Amino acid sequence: MAWLVLCVSGVLEAVWAAALDRSQGFSRPVPTVLFAVALTASMGGLAYAMRDLPLGTAYAVWVGIGATVTVAYAMATGAEAVSLVKVLLLLGIVGCVIGLKVLH
Repeated sequence: MAWLVLCVSGVLEAVWAAALDRSQGFSRPVPTVLFAVALTASMGGLAYAMRDLPLGTAYAVWVGIGATVTVAYAMATGAEAVSLVKVLLLLGIVGCVIGLKVLH
């Protein structure tokens, strides 16, 4: 259960990062509220997962998932350029996250 919550929390990290960008410095109410809700849920999920998983593993997986989904979303929406090198590097992060799960 801790791994599932951790993965969902990592995705929520990408949600709050995107909402933070769209809030334009907290000047737009809907993205600002989405940011606050996603941030709270993401941190709560990370805290829950850390009850059963080691700190370093939980944090690395959370950040890895969040960073990968954030960049993938930015590329999918056209906010960031897509390149083969960038995709390969993101796949490297995913591989490392999977490796941490396998080793745990």
